[in-house]
Amino acid sequence: MNEGINDGPAFANPADEQMRAILAGMKRVAVVGISPKEDRASHGIAKFLLGKGIEVVGVNPMHSEPIMGIEIYSTLADVPGKVDIVDIFRRSDTVPPIVNEAIARQDACVWLQEGVVNEEAAAAARAAGLDVIMDRCLYKDWLRLLNG
Repeated sequence: MNEGINDGPAFANPADEQMRAILAGMKRVAVVGISPKEDRASHGIAKFLLGKGIEVVGVNPMHSEPIMGIEIYSTLADVPGKVDIVDIFRRSDTVPPIVNEAIARQDACVWLQEGVVNEEAAAAARAAGLDVIMDRCLYKDWLRLLNG
């Protein structure tokens, strides 16, 4: 058997109690990859959060006009002030620079939506003291943990 750096435990999301606390405590969320297209998950999550009275800021370098009244920034680094959750709707291979910005900003939590997985970025965020949730849908977990 070859022993190598990948022999450690795989990434594990926080326990339900911690995820519940993160969701219940969120007041300001950056939706990275927000889309003006109503059929996109990022649009639906932003609309859901707005409906819950949560402040949403959008990050998408391809859009500059507000989406649903949400201010849009080119990068997370451009967003003024900290956010409780950086909710990432981007391809897994594009996650590291976003996570690095979240670390530099000292945001509280990085949430990689369903299908978004980057072990190295998650490890870096955790090492910097950020909460990390990966390959999970914020909306589904909200329903499961706060509506149940």
